Amino acid sequence: MLMYTLKRLLQGVVTVWFIATATFFAMHAVPGNPLTNEKAVSPKIWAELQKRYGLDKPLLEQYGLYIKNMASGDFGVSYTQQNRQVNDIITEHFKVSATLGILAVVFAAFGGILWGALTAMYRNRAPDIVIVFLVILGISVPGFVFAAFGQLSLVKVNDWLGFTLFPVAGWGTVQHMIVPSMVLGLGTMAFLTRLMRSSMLEIVNSDFVRTARSKGLPMTRIFRKHELRNAILPVITVLGPSIAAITTGGFVVELVFAIPGLGRYFVQAVQQLDYTVIMGTTVFYGAFLVFMVIAVDLLYGMVDPRVRLE
Repeated sequence: MLMYTLKRLLQGVVTVWFIATATFFAMHAVPGNPLTNEKAVSPKIWAELQKRYGLDKPLLEQYGLYIKNMASGDFGVSYTQQNRQVNDIITEHFKVSATLGILAVVFAAFGGILWGALTAMYRNRAPDIVIVFLVILGISVPGFVFAAFGQLSLVKVNDWLGFTLFPVAGWGTVQHMIVPSMVLGLGTMAFLTRLMRSSMLEIVNSDFVRTARSKGLPMTRIFRKHELRNAILPVITVLGPSIAAITTGGFVVELVFAIPGLGRYFVQAVQQLDYTVIMGTTVFYGAFLVFMVIAVDLLYGMVDPRVRLE
């Protein structure tokens, strides 16, 4: 177990290094300059700015300094936000994105397991047909459509009620969190529902379930101890990447609902060609995703004793 964990951690470090390297060279290949703005500056000031941010050095030397600083946990200073540290941006605004993502994950996981088990129990009947149709819709429709539709629906509902049931935009209260988290988790819930349904259908027809039924065990016990526990394993496998994807993928939802999360600053950094913010957030998101995948691999062996990670 220890050797497997160390091996996976080493693989994770190599993956993060590759992400950092690819992001660095990709950003420096993009036309334009992060220090360019609408104000004209003298050549002397321009040279000072280049020296201050290390852009006057050769590309490979910049890369070496970037990797060295990243290894020590320093992502540098933003080019466009008044000398603000990238670490401060991540620390301050990732808390908002993480809160939104955790709520979305809870909603997606609970709904996916519930609806997936329900469709398997009522296979080829009305509940199964309706839920499968909604699942296909949830997987096919882009997230920004759900975000815009959800915000429009809030406006209509609040007007009809005559008071604000849920705020249309902003952040700070529980009411602000409910609708954006549901919108963010819809796509993942649809995917988990389909996965849970397929896994559940395979389990209910297995030999050990038929044996349990022949012994006269209560259906609730069969469902809880045999069917659900085994069918949920594939869901756990994809739950780690799903958590990371939801937590780091709420850019559109944060923009539509005016949520001050990290995704909003990432989009602004891309628009302004802010190298350090883009590279810092990309590496942070990549490391978070790698960590979640490793954590799920270890958790998988704990949930299913038959799995031997060695």
